[in-house]
Amino acid sequence: MQQKSDINENNIVRNPIIFFDGVCGLCNSFVNIIYNSDKNKLFMYSPLQGETAKRYLPDLPEHPEEWSIVYIDELGIYMESDATLRILERLGGMWSILAYFRFIPKNIRDLIYRIVAKYRYRLFGKYDSCRIPGEEEKARFLP
Repeated sequence: MQQKSDINENNIVRNPIIFFDGVCGLCNSFVNIIYNSDKNKLFMYSPLQGETAKRYLPDLPEHPEEWSIVYIDELGIYMESDATLRILERLGGMWSILAYFRFIPKNIRDLIYRIVAKYRYRLFGKYDSCRIPGEEEKARFLP
């Protein structure tokens, strides 16, 4: 059964999509937290290595350490700390409190984000392949 794309032919997002590094331990942990906290099933998910990302995002940098989480919703495309904070804000509840970190200047937030991104495989591990969604998750994970 083919899954419907969450982005239509005019690049209009019907549900927000979180693009993440599918082999990164930190990224997968973040997705697990968001997935389990998203009681309204607002978000869709797609690995940066997947077909959906290749179709709708610009080419990724050559080195995975330079990759960033990408978040797309009806208002636009967000990367790095902006993506993370927008996701937490949209998730709501206690998570939205963390969105107040947006008051830290973007250049400082993104510097911290880049440092963590550079060392994320060493600190949090790296999988041999992208995550394979379980039966219950399949409806919310795009290829």
